[in-house]
Order: sequence, then structure tokens, then C-alpha cells
Amino acid sequence: MSTATAFPYRLIATDLDGTLLREDGTVSARTRAALAAATEAGAAHIVVTGRGVPWTRYILDDLGYRGLAVCGQGAQVYHAGEHRLLTSLTLDRKIAAIALAKLEAEVGPLALAASRDGLDGDVLVSPDYAAHDGPLPYVPLTDVDELWAQPLNKLYIQHPTLDDDALTQIGKETIGGFVDVVMAGPGVVEIIPLGLTKATGLSLAARRLGMRPTDTIAFGDMPNDIPMFGWSAHGVAMANAHTELKAVADELTLSNDEDGIATKLEALLAG
Repeated sequence: MSTATAFPYRLIATDLDGTLLREDGTVSARTRAALAAATEAGAAHIVVTGRGVPWTRYILDDLGYRGLAVCGQGAQVYHAGEHRLLTSLTLDRKIAAIALAKLEAEVGPLALAASRDGLDGDVLVSPDYAAHDGPLPYVPLTDVDELWAQPLNKLYIQHPTLDDDALTQIGKETIGGFVDVVMAGPGVVEIIPLGLTKATGLSLAARRLGMRPTDTIAFGDMPNDIPMFGWSAHGVAMANAHTELKAVADELTLSNDEDGIATKLEALLAG
């Protein structure tokens, strides 16, 4: 039996941080080889990430990735080969300002960051926001009014004492009728447009490729991957995944640092 016949999915959707990327921010040679073998067997690979395009593009370029990517929690469908945005959904800034004020009235002042729309949209970061170290560029936010000066894809929020789970839950309860609040990673809680999910962007990208949910296997590690798992035929959670995602996953694989994606793809390729 050929490898192409043995591989049961036409579409592989992978989150980036905590999933495709190891903790050092790289993709292992084994995982690259497994993805290359799967695509040679006829499957398409789509990156589906909470990162906006400016924070995703360098990873895609390093991978030699030329296809579609879903960025910004589903807000952006990006054509990597053409360096072009195909779709982009923005956060209503008036609604976001109301929601932020309402949430701060409930929990007190929040540390803030924001992702501006566009291929080269800046990420603004306030002095009290704990930005992660690494190659990701950002612009210091010194005046809160600057948050609302240009179109946004999302806001990032942090609280001095509440952990990510608690902040996300309170956010959903307090402002869930205005916007959505999602946990995308350690220290990363986001305010995004109401109704937006990774499944939104993945469905748009898949339709462009002539793919359906039944064609799709998805890999992820955080609660914001739950809608993507719900849309896909098969959801695989990493060993390092959040308990909420593990609870809805069809199966678990090894961690991102242990080539969990490669382990599963190799097994599928072997038949």
C-alpha cells in the first residue's frame, strides 16, 4: 500500500505555540520531515494560531511554508506564498472600550497590550504587561488612548493577582455579551470579536482548498483550540495541553518538546 493511500486525512491543522513549536520557539527536524511526508502523501498543512500575521510570518518563512495560514484567533486568513491577507476581521473599538471599562470595574486595573490589524500591524505593550522574551517586536504603549487610534484584531489582558483561568472565567461572565475572552497560552488572555474562533478562520481557509471538517485532523494545546477540535473530524491534544482541551480531545499525543505531532503523523503514514 502506498503512503498516499495510507494517510487518512486531507487537511492537517496545527496550532503553533505549545504545539508545533518547541519551548525554544523552533520546529524540530523530525516534525518538519513528518509534515513534509504527509503533504507529499496528499494532505495540506494549515497553521492555525492566535498570533497575528506579523508575529507568525517569520516562522512560516523559516518553514518554507507557502500555503494558507489562519492567524489572530481566526481573524486573519493569510497567503504565505503571496505575503497577502485574504481576510481580516477587526475588533469593534467602541465595544472593546466599553467591555474593557466594564471588566476593570469588576477586577481593577489590567495590564494591556493590543494587536493592530494588517500585514505589518504593530503590537502595543503597556509597561506593566509581562511580554514574553524572544524575537517578537512590539511598540511601548505609554498612552492608553493609543489603543483606539487604529483598527485592532485583539486586546491582551493581564491581572496582577488573578491567574489566567480565573481572569478568563471572570471575563466571560462579565463581558461575554460584548466580546469573547479566550486563553491562548500562559500569560495570554485575549479579548477578541464576539463569535470569533479558530474554527471561523479554519473553515474559511479549508473552503478555499476544497476541504471539509471530515477531512481534517487538528493538533492543539490550549482552550482556544476547543472550537477547532469541534470543527475537525479528529482533535489531538499535546501532553502539555490545558486540562480543558484534553477533556474534549479525541486522543493525546506526546508534548511539543517530544515531537508529539510527528509521532502521530508517522503512525498515520505507516497505516
